[in-house]
Amino acid sequence: MRRTSGRTEPRLAGVVGALLGSLLAGGCAAMPDSGGVTRIELSKSSAEKNLQVRVFPVEPAKGAGPQDLLAGFLDALTADDDYGTARKYLTPTASARWNPESGVKVLGGRPTQPTVRVTPADTEVSIPLIGQVVAEVDERHSYRTAAPRDANLDFSFVREKPGDEWRINVLPDGLILNEVNFRNSFRQVDRFFYAAPDPSAPTGDAATSQDVLIADPIYLRRRIDPLGSAANALVAGPSKWIAPVARSAFPVGAKVDTVTLDDNRLGHVTVLGVDLGSATACRRMATQLLYTLADQGTGQVERVELKGAHGGPNCQASRADEPATGPGSLAGQMATRQFYQREDDGVLYETRGGDDDGDPVHGPLGRPQQSGRKLGAIAVARDGEHAAAISGDGHQLYTVPFAENLSAMPQPVLTTPSRPEPGGLASPTWDGRGDLYVVDRDPQGAKVLLVRGRKVVEVPVELLDGRSVQAVKVSSDGVRVALLLKESKDSKESKLYLGLLVHEGTKDAPTARITGLRPANPAFEDVVSVSWAEADQLLVLGKEKDKLQQLHYVSTDGSTNPDARLWSGGEMITVAASESRVNGGSGGTPVVPPVLALQGAQGKPYRLVNNQWREQQGLQYRVSSFIYPG
Repeated sequence: MRRTSGRTEPRLAGVVGALLGSLLAGGCAAMPDSGGVTRIELSKSSAEKNLQVRVFPVEPAKGAGPQDLLAGFLDALTADDDYGTARKYLTPTASARWNPESGVKVLGGRPTQPTVRVTPADTEVSIPLIGQVVAEVDERHSYRTAAPRDANLDFSFVREKPGDEWRINVLPDGLILNEVNFRNSFRQVDRFFYAAPDPSAPTGDAATSQDVLIADPIYLRRRIDPLGSAANALVAGPSKWIAPVARSAFPVGAKVDTVTLDDNRLGHVTVLGVDLGSATACRRMATQLLYTLADQGTGQVERVELKGAHGGPNCQASRADEPATGPGSLAGQMATRQFYQREDDGVLYETRGGDDDGDPVHGPLGRPQQSGRKLGAIAVARDGEHAAAISGDGHQLYTVPFAENLSAMPQPVLTTPSRPEPGGLASPTWDGRGDLYVVDRDPQGAKVLLVRGRKVVEVPVELLDGRSVQAVKVSSDGVRVALLLKESKDSKESKLYLGLLVHEGTKDAPTARITGLRPANPAFEDVVSVSWAEADQLLVLGKEKDKLQQLHYVSTDGSTNPDARLWSGGEMITVAASESRVNGGSGGTPVVPPVLALQGAQGKPYRLVNNQWREQQGLQYRVSSFIYPG
């Protein structure tokens, strides 16, 4: 198979060296995954072009036997075409029956096949393809990681009579790719849907929450019509996992006809089966398309025009439209403000981001407690105007304004019975709707609680199956949640799970539940700390089996990017990140990654500056935790 290079985004740049090493070593059709590794030095100009291997298909060789035919077919699946060459390895009947779009099985290594003896007289033969499945992509392009499992995939081959060409006549639907080929052929992108409204929200808030976009990550082929395939994936509807909390402005049956991009970075999208007569509905659909297409490349799409097949009504959407509905918009204008809690007295400070102590916040949280006992965990609300604080003994929860004229702590909004450690309250977290969540580590059964004003509502977690909740982090949109769970009562390690917050009930009797529980990268043996970092991913401090502690970016589909791990700088104990990017450039385009703050085991704070960890030298106080709003 012949390969050449093109352009790709930076997240896969780390794969290139290994791929080029394979090419230069042999130039063969299959992608080798064994043998020595040679370091390839790329010139600066090559690195700047984000060199990426392209794959061109090779047709079946004349006289190829079943085993060579199977190897060639697997290679053809990685080609940058519409699977036309891969179908040439199949009989006409098998080609008509085979559906390559039904999903992808991602194998942990190159699959193997037993040697099968074929005689000149044979006209039928079967060969099992053996491998270990580590992840799958379903027919709606959604990625699902899982604990590795063995797979035995059957292929049957026929020829009409001795001397004819062999062809595959029975095979599994979908694609079979190893991890290297999967990352070379597919890329992760986000499609965007509106968060489901909260029927129990205070008057006027339900409509606002519905207009906030949430990311639904999917995997699409890297070089085959990226804009068109992303638009089609969007109008097809959300993934099965996020569907309970996602809403689309596109009606069932909508189809994308054409997608074009002009020199002014205006995307033109023609849709079928959609009534564009309503300006509001049209703009909502255009907004979904804008953020979905803009995710295909930095600065490639700045506006979108949506129109019908035969002219008539049309509308446009841009990032500057009001009201703001973009992903992460509920994170608030204060999302990048940085706070820390002193270790000695628990006082809350706001920093200026430089090497100085900053200033204590206004109100009781900015002063040592009159009781002489320092406060426990603190979570700053998304509006930056107040915070939730847990008492030092873990049995009271307060919501405290940053008000200069407030001299004493208000009455607690929640009090739990005194219990032995670790049976108190933990892990306060705010969404962008003003709701507060906290974990009650009741030894009789830990539970998640929703605090809205002075109302406290238990939030049941479905399908816990004996696990216990240790901590939660709610995203700004209020419909997605990260949970740290202990697998059993005696377990010491915490595993990371993702779930969905479904809001129900009424204004006077709100209810909520966490559903859709699924593990985020089962390779994590223990997770120490987790923080939302942007609207579509988490920053996770944890470790995999037989590996040192690392920082990982984890997508909301549970996948990790192996080329985006961050050195953790030794034994870190907490991690904090902003859910919003820092704006800059024309039109407020987000260009700076979220600022990260870490807390070292000796109480030394670190910040990530230009991809380098830098100890913050100016603080004269030991720090117990860094805090971003949320």
